[in-house]
Amino acid sequence: MFQYYLDLAWRSLKRNKALTALMVLAIALGIGASITTLTVLHVLSGDPLPGRSGEIYYPQIDPQDLRGMSPSKEPPSQLTLIDGMNLLRAARADRQALMKGGEVPIQPEQSALDPFYVDARYTTADFFAMFGTPFRFGHAWSAADDEAKARQVVISRDLDEKLFGGANSVGRTLRISGTAFQIVGVLDHWQPNPHFYDLNTGSYAAGEQVFLPLQTMIDLHLSRDGSNDCWGNGGGGTDTLLPADTCVWLQFWVQLDSPAKVEAYRQFLVHYSQEQKALGRFQRPPNVRLRSLMQWLDYNGVVPDDVRLQTWLAFGFLAVCLVNTVGLMLAKFMRRAGELGVRRALGASRRSLLAQLLVEAGVVGLVGGVGGAVLALGGLWLVRQRSSDYASLAHLDPSMLLTTFVLALGATLLAGLLPAWRACQVAPALQLKSH
Repeated sequence: MFQYYLDLAWRSLKRNKALTALMVLAIALGIGASITTLTVLHVLSGDPLPGRSGEIYYPQIDPQDLRGMSPSKEPPSQLTLIDGMNLLRAARADRQALMKGGEVPIQPEQSALDPFYVDARYTTADFFAMFGTPFRFGHAWSAADDEAKARQVVISRDLDEKLFGGANSVGRTLRISGTAFQIVGVLDHWQPNPHFYDLNTGSYAAGEQVFLPLQTMIDLHLSRDGSNDCWGNGGGGTDTLLPADTCVWLQFWVQLDSPAKVEAYRQFLVHYSQEQKALGRFQRPPNVRLRSLMQWLDYNGVVPDDVRLQTWLAFGFLAVCLVNTVGLMLAKFMRRAGELGVRRALGASRRSLLAQLLVEAGVVGLVGGVGGAVLALGGLWLVRQRSSDYASLAHLDPSMLLTTFVLALGATLLAGLLPAWRACQVAPALQLKSH
């Protein structure tokens, strides 16, 4: 029966080509606009660590002096070096990593390559296991290497291909800022979006090319980037001079594998703050936060407000297109009142007619979905031409392509319900008399 309805729908659509084209165009425009903006929103609000983000947390404590204190004020979003090292060495979480971003010069051994700068991540050993970074060759450095300020480095696959042609470079030497480092690992492609572990360098910043032990960076006075927030007489330092003890400038992440561990770590942060207050370092009462990764992204408003607004506006445009489609379908179906009346007189039920007309609406929706997908690809290409830091991420993935057709089919069937129901209410005797 479905094949029969499909055949009738195809014949009907070919019979009124202009009306059919208008309906398909309306659906395609609405779907194209809504899928373009929905894809951008989908990309920007995605989970950067699927399967892991529920166990990753960002601790905050408040070491500031009493100036500007307010009970509802959020603690700083970064840590001082003293607090960062204290929390790291306390090792109360399943894993923990302290980090900072920077930029370092690379001096290639190959004479054909001039020295160049790359983005760097200064961190501690657990960074790789906690975030599940994939290794192509080798492995991470150890916690003992952290303490020893080892001259070891993990590099990205892109840098390995640029310097060594993609060969296994583990064990080779890389000169960074005039110092020889031993390569211990090469990462495979890994660029989480958003750049969740350090939003100070941009929510959708490009991934780092080299990863060095944090204490090695401090020992060598390597260049840093990102923000510093200081209070009192503290100075933020320069590129290579470390900030004062009254400055927050480090990011700290922990892995907590169960709700009980999350609560225990929250209490640990409170006790740590009380202890530091008793020692005279902290002046404020304990003010701590422990947000999960996705809560941290939401708190920082990673998804731009204009992207959300554009998505709502696009769906409003889709609604306008559907209203127009309802009118076009109503005109089309009512023109066929005579044909439907004959079918009713021959014994077809209203339910059968309704099914026939909805199949026809569904065909319009699928063809409109194809047009909408093409328009969405064009719209995403235009988004990628923009200068925003997330523009390059705007691509239609398989899940959004499936969403395109589901949305097109569902919206068109919804739009076709009223016209189909009205057409099915036609009295057969009246139509037979008039013809």
